[in-house]
Amino acid sequence: MFRLVMAGAQWRDRIGGAVGGGLGIGLTAWISALAGFDGPTAILLAAPIGASAVLIFAVPSSPLAQPWRVIGGNIIPALVGTLVAQWLGHGALAAGIAVGLAILVMSLTRSLHPPGGGTVLLPVLAPAVLAHGYGYALLPIGLNAVLLTACGLLVHRFTGHSYPHRALPAPPAPGLRPEDIDAALAEAGEAFDVSREDLLALLARAETHAAGRRPVGNAGARNNA
Repeated sequence: MFRLVMAGAQWRDRIGGAVGGGLGIGLTAWISALAGFDGPTAILLAAPIGASAVLIFAVPSSPLAQPWRVIGGNIIPALVGTLVAQWLGHGALAAGIAVGLAILVMSLTRSLHPPGGGTVLLPVLAPAVLAHGYGYALLPIGLNAVLLTACGLLVHRFTGHSYPHRALPAPPAPGLRPEDIDAALAEAGEAFDVSREDLLALLARAETHAAGRRPVGNAGARNNA
């Protein structure tokens, strides 16, 4: 149960992710302090960005970790949270409505980003954040998201991962077509944290490896006969 279970995980990637995440969060907390927030509030503002860092540095191929998701998925919830807090204050009702509305708006703007569920709560839970009005969505939240994305671009130049992620071309796979992937996804009825293009390329490569074993199996069957 203590083994690495994430498909394709390498220790080099984990170490690079740890270093990148540490640098990115240290930088964003510092920027928050420079923006005029006191120490505890500056750290609080960095908390959702910490979740963004996990996605950017640990799973850079995830659709949820791509630059627009990180930037839009932090700025938009910050605006939503400020709006809800101004209307409904800082209670449990405001928190629930803020998160639900943020999910809806992120989905509509194609900026769905799980850490946005934390960002939207900042003005609802912290009056000191709400006191800065809508401007905090750009400084420090927006700037932090941009800087964290830039750190991801830099770090992944050294880890060898493409970021922003670009799916590798799928090798020829007789009998496997993009519409087959669409049909399988529709049949599953689930949302998976992998792009359609990556899924097609991965399955095509798996089929190529499987095809390489078939002649050996057929030859063995003929010999036994």
